[in-house]
Amino acid sequence: MNNIFCTEESCQAKEDPIGTALNRQYYVLIEVPPPWASNPLDSKDIASKLQALKPAIDEVASSLRLLFIYNANYYETGKTRLIIYYQTAEISSKYSKQEYILSDIDDAVPIIEKCINNETLESENTNIQTRDFLVCTHGSHDKCCAKYGNPFYRQALATIEDLSLSHVRVWQSSHFGGHRFAPTMIDLPEGRYYARLNQKIFTSILTRTGDIQCLKNVYRGWGILPWQVQILERKLMLKYGWDWFNYQVQDHVIYQNEDETFNQVEITFTTPDSKVNTYRCNVIDDPTKSISFRGECGTNELVTFSQYTITEFVDMAASLISI
Repeated sequence: MNNIFCTEESCQAKEDPIGTALNRQYYVLIEVPPPWASNPLDSKDIASKLQALKPAIDEVASSLRLLFIYNANYYETGKTRLIIYYQTAEISSKYSKQEYILSDIDDAVPIIEKCINNETLESENTNIQTRDFLVCTHGSHDKCCAKYGNPFYRQALATIEDLSLSHVRVWQSSHFGGHRFAPTMIDLPEGRYYARLNQKIFTSILTRTGDIQCLKNVYRGWGILPWQVQILERKLMLKYGWDWFNYQVQDHVIYQNEDETFNQVEITFTTPDSKVNTYRCNVIDDPTKSISFRGECGTNELVTFSQYTITEFVDMAASLISI
């Protein structure tokens, strides 16, 4: 039996997690108690109508992520919570949300079909503004998610309670990528991803206090951005500090070569006092930094992971002034 944990392999290799946040238009979160099968829709006792959506969901996997979530404090027998986070056409720094309390899990099917078809969702009166943290505890997908995700989840619940934070929820979640970064987490509605968390860093994320540099090695990226732009966004986040989270951001991939080893990207941001600035850089696959290790638990196969370098980082406003 292979006892290697991919999280330990990644840590030892000093893999940089930036650029690994999923860029999805929809997150479809369904409240289902664990245990979950490796593919959640194959789990025991899942309604056949919901399972029948699997081919359609697979077809739109690049734009929609379906996740099972659970928190014993919120769960009510005979009811199913369905939460949809979705991007709108407007420039935004977070996802919009619709939340439903359903008496039958089959009632989720027509709502999910609207997401699959990119149709307008009907507004629900039950919606309240919440901050939802999803912690992957999906051990049947990868054992690191159970080994590291479950203890972190329990500690996160205690942290929320100790800080007496309202409208903040923490959920166990099925797999959303990056098991080698366990414990890994998504912060919604912003869609920011984090890796290798501990409670001290989690508290800084919750309260947006402390040294912003604590995020340097745990930030996977902002999921509303393409992966290349996520790398530039982290640099600007570390430059501007916690104020960065209040800025409106527009992104642009100016150029990328065929294999995406060279990317020219740009971010334009607007501050709350209406100041606008633009930064541009190249994001380059640096072959001298590539690392190889066992990328998932239960295998001896080595996987090579690219690591990226920023070059020609330019403050466009400063460049115009110098001209």
